[in-house]
Amino acid sequence: MTKKKIRLEFSSISIVLLIALSISGGTVFGVQLTSPNQKKQVTLNVMLNDLGQPGRWSLLFQPALREMEARHPDMYIQIKYKEYPYEQTRTHLLAATANQTPVDIMSIDEIWLGEFAQKGFLTDLTDPAQSWGRQKDWYAANWDGGVNRGKLYGIWVWTAVRGMWYWKDLLNRAQVDPNSLKTWDGYIASAKKLNAALRPLGIEGIHLTGANHSPDLWYPYLWTLGGKILKERDGHPTKGTYWFPAYNSSAGVRAMEFIKAQIDAGIKPQKQHFWGKEFLDRKFAVMLEALQHHVHLNTTAQIQDFENKVGFLPFPVPDESYQSSTLMGGWLVSIPVASKNKDLAWELIREALEPKMLAPWLAKFGYLPTQIPIGQGPFSGILNQSIPYYSQLISMVSEAGSRPSIPEYPQIADNVRQALDDICYGIKEPKEALDDAAAKSAKVLGW
Repeated sequence: MTKKKIRLEFSSISIVLLIALSISGGTVFGVQLTSPNQKKQVTLNVMLNDLGQPGRWSLLFQPALREMEARHPDMYIQIKYKEYPYEQTRTHLLAATANQTPVDIMSIDEIWLGEFAQKGFLTDLTDPAQSWGRQKDWYAANWDGGVNRGKLYGIWVWTAVRGMWYWKDLLNRAQVDPNSLKTWDGYIASAKKLNAALRPLGIEGIHLTGANHSPDLWYPYLWTLGGKILKERDGHPTKGTYWFPAYNSSAGVRAMEFIKAQIDAGIKPQKQHFWGKEFLDRKFAVMLEALQHHVHLNTTAQIQDFENKVGFLPFPVPDESYQSSTLMGGWLVSIPVASKNKDLAWELIREALEPKMLAPWLAKFGYLPTQIPIGQGPFSGILNQSIPYYSQLISMVSEAGSRPSIPEYPQIADNVRQALDDICYGIKEPKEALDDAAAKSAKVLGW
């Protein structure tokens, strides 16, 4: 056999061997040859609130997944999404976790975290988060919002704060100085002038929320006066020290009297709520809301045009000696105990929450950051170009209040809502309404 023929036969054998080893995922000369068909198939199942527009979360998770896949060349990873409107989300999440459905990531409203954690549905993230070493990058209140009984169960992704938005031209038409809206007396007087001038045009002067989440727009008045929703108290029948309703304090009564003053001034409670669309449609001259993530702007010029037309102020206060307050909301991501892919789920969360990944997504949808490097660092410029009054809004995050993250909170909020309804529709006086609500809340809390 000639040398040429031997070389050809050896080359043919080598090619066949390489192909065979490649198909089988073998090793040649110390190099792993993995066929796409041989990659480990992994599906991360996620259950999420749809944020009012299905597909928003995927615009954050998919780029993060591409970054993550580069570290796992032996895996083919995909994400399966299930998204629900807000009013359905909690029910679906509770059902899935109670049934031990293998879900890898869930979005949790910050007011639900205590309930899910204390029912044993969520993975304790304390140790992996400590190894991650990024706790100090979060505003303290936002990091603490993921903690229940000393353990971390969720990472707060984005937030929103409420404030007062007003149409400048409508206030001018009614000859109302925006500065008059800053105090309770001025707010009431302005409402009367606005209604007199604008109702003939089919426009209400001031929006007063009478929908299910009405407590969220009342708490800032309570906090401004130094009140609290709940306080700890000794002597609980089963828990020793536990939470007790405090919202019917003198501060709470005074805060509720301000709601009554608005009703008495002719401001109509609005049972239907469209999260700011009614304001943007110019059906109201003034509205208290987290409007910023319903306004989608892309350039500095668009921001300037919006701010030329619409003004922004914090919640009104009893008088100028008081510090205005606001309420902070938003969504956390957690890993259910039933997850089959906890390590990969945690890796995806970490990747998605890197500032370079998260900041453009926040800017796209007008969400406020929970991370200091985004809120005040080099990434803040991205948000400044898409969120109106960004500097004022972000300055409110570190001082904003949040609702109690305990299992009983949804029922407590419903008691407060009932008290507000009783005032809005003239059924009870402020003290009676709050005392009755607090008595119900005490029973819910086990007293």
